[in-house]
Amino acid sequence: MSAFVKVALLGGSFNPPHVGHLMAAHYVRATQDVDEVWFMPTFRHPFGKASVPFEHRVRMCDRMCEDASGWMKTSRVESEVGKDGRTVDTLEFLQARHPEHRFSLVIGSDILKDLPHWKDFDRIQKLVRVVVLYRAGYPAEGTVGPPLAEVSSTDIRERLARGDPPTDLVPSKVLVHAREHHLYGL
Repeated sequence: MSAFVKVALLGGSFNPPHVGHLMAAHYVRATQDVDEVWFMPTFRHPFGKASVPFEHRVRMCDRMCEDASGWMKTSRVESEVGKDGRTVDTLEFLQARHPEHRFSLVIGSDILKDLPHWKDFDRIQKLVRVVVLYRAGYPAEGTVGPPLAEVSSTDIRERLARGDPPTDLVPSKVLVHAREHHLYGL
């Protein structure tokens, strides 16, 4: 057994978290030799995307993790880094804080087109193992796994705005939190 805790990091806006995130976490834990999967909601999106407040997105991720027996967690690290939401800064912060952990960064194949805009992606690849999941509709060389669910937070927000509850795409505990706090027009 490794002396290190192996953690896969899934970052994103989680606005709201959905079954695609949940499926990705389960797939990564099942196939990528990791002990834990941490969801990392963005505190300050580097590309300026608007979202519901950070605390709500963290709490919705927490709710999504409740049934995972402790291996799936939510990290508030992006609120602690104190910079502009760049992944490389977050990874350096995490490695300094948790020298007993070995991190992998999980991204979807839909993100590959954005990598030229990321700060120091070459450095990211030196800091951690990058795992690229095959997101449905975004085939790319070097991805792992079957195409994951074709679901996006943008589509979910659009459905909510139309009054069409996305009960098939969002874990029920996440929708309960959104309703309780009147998020997304609920």
